Amino acid sequence: MTTRYGAIVGCKHYYGTRVLKPNQVIMLKKDLENDYDDEAIAVYLMPLGQVGYMANSPNTVPRGCHSAGRIYDTFDTHTYGIIRFVLENTAIIEIPAESSLHITTTIEIQEKVQA
Repeated sequence: MTTRYGAIVGCKHYYGTRVLKPNQVIMLKKDLENDYDDEAIAVYLMPLGQVGYMANSPNTVPRGCHSAGRIYDTFDTHTYGIIRFVLENTAIIEIPAESSLHITTTIEIQEKVQA
């Protein structure tokens, strides 16, 4: 499987694109409860939660990107992607081949010291 690209849309209904930055890892999760799109893929940025949907309409899928419908059957329940470009209302994501994706999570806890 080769690397594919997609677009995050609908950001204005969540946090806007201001929270999206290049190189952030996002989770793509099939939205099985979506009444409007049988191939809907929700996009999550932890720890915020959902930040949009993967574009799935000829009017919203940028040239050179795959629609959610073309990606939908390539994974079971969820997969991960990397934000590559952030535009005014859209972000372009790279969806690497599963075998080449290695994710490491680091959590920092800072203790508040009272004087």
